[in-house]
Amino acid sequence: MSIWWSLQLRREAASVPLARRLLLGAMDTAGVDGDISHELSVALSEACANAVQHGGGLSEVYRVTASIHGDMCRIEVTDCGPGFPQGAGAAPALSPPAAARPAGEFAELLPGGRGLLLIEALADRVRFGNQPGSGGAVVTFDKILKWREDAALLRAS
Repeated sequence: MSIWWSLQLRREAASVPLARRLLLGAMDTAGVDGDISHELSVALSEACANAVQHGGGLSEVYRVTASIHGDMCRIEVTDCGPGFPQGAGAAPALSPPAAARPAGEFAELLPGGRGLLLIEALADRVRFGNQPGSGGAVVTFDKILKWREDAALLRAS
């Protein structure tokens, strides 16, 4: 069994805890281990905060998509800003997932950059790139799930 959801959120600080609570609720309902859910929610908060802060452009929204397939959760946060910088060490016009890029390489190029490193530390696989053509950053991260004994998705399988 699998689940999938997508949100379009306003690019404002209040959207970050909303996305986090929705993810935690979905993970709890599905029966995901609490520690894993917490790690995913912190990584999601960092990705959303980046979209709110840097995802400008003409759009006042950003998108969060999450899915669980088997024992894997994938979360993607997409904004309409300028995307990740091109230049020293950055590949031009990355398009996920084909042109995946390790998080540490972008963190070195961005002011602050600690949020990207935190996402990398909490997830099992992380990809940073830009939307083809229109720009805009895409942060995708995967996490292998652990389940509680009462997990709803395990009973439904």
